Amino acid sequence: MLVPVTPDLLVQFIPSPSQGVWHLGPLPIRGYALCIIAGIIAAIWIGERRWVARGGKSGEVSDVAVWAVPFGVVGGRIYHVITDNHLYFGANGHPIEALYIWRGGLGIWGAIALGAVGMIIGSRLRGIKLLPMLDACAPGVLIAHALGRWGNWFNQELFGKPTDLPWALKIDPQYRPDGYEDYATFHPTFLYEFLWCVLAFFVVIWIDRRLRLGHGRVLALYVMAYTLGRGWIETLRIDNVQLNDVLGLRLNVWTSIVLFALASAYFFWAGRKGLGREESVYHKPPLADDAGETSDSSAV
Repeated sequence: MLVPVTPDLLVQFIPSPSQGVWHLGPLPIRGYALCIIAGIIAAIWIGERRWVARGGKSGEVSDVAVWAVPFGVVGGRIYHVITDNHLYFGANGHPIEALYIWRGGLGIWGAIALGAVGMIIGSRLRGIKLLPMLDACAPGVLIAHALGRWGNWFNQELFGKPTDLPWALKIDPQYRPDGYEDYATFHPTFLYEFLWCVLAFFVVIWIDRRLRLGHGRVLALYVMAYTLGRGWIETLRIDNVQLNDVLGLRLNVWTSIVLFALASAYFFWAGRKGLGREESVYHKPPLADDAGETSDSSAV
């Protein structure tokens, strides 16, 4: 039930930040950007540990990330602009603002798609097999998702339907969408996705350790875990995106359903084929003095 603003409603809630930008002289420091950067650093650190444990060389995940990260940021922005094009090219839009990435707005599906292209390029340049690299890095991307979602908290964006639950998120009046001006607290979907991604991270790591997955099955498991949570969280959101309703569901819900089905099909197909963990992560073995540590004891 939707509950309008009352004094009793405001007794318990999660507050939104009083500001999302701080200035060091003329330099703006944005909470959204800090969360994205923290997520990238965490994903690279986790990926490095897993890569070395699989037989790769220390530093190679960082080398591949030099390609994957900028490709992913561009892809995420392109997806956002396409699916929310009315914000920039509508009657009151300003097309130049499509380039203002520091204001927020990254679509995860575009980030993953072009980020994967960057990983393909980086892996080829290093003589690395792509699937082992993707398997090593995939769990860390869940932590990147989790940390990046706190950027939505700083921006007071992408929250859910009005609610009076004790963990409801208070949204300032200027950030409430049309039709919801009389409601002060909403579902904190950023928090739901943060918790889901952290839980999914540990589940994926646990399954990988037990089954010693390879040939892209960790990546498939990551996609399955993320889309399973994203699908139901998406149904709570009220932000007005382009293609907001496709056969009764938001576009991102359909995307989650399709990707979950494809990832599940590959995961079980590869399992039936008996595709275990790769013996080598390189197309050609690295030189002896370049070989990294290979002990599974350091794996995340």
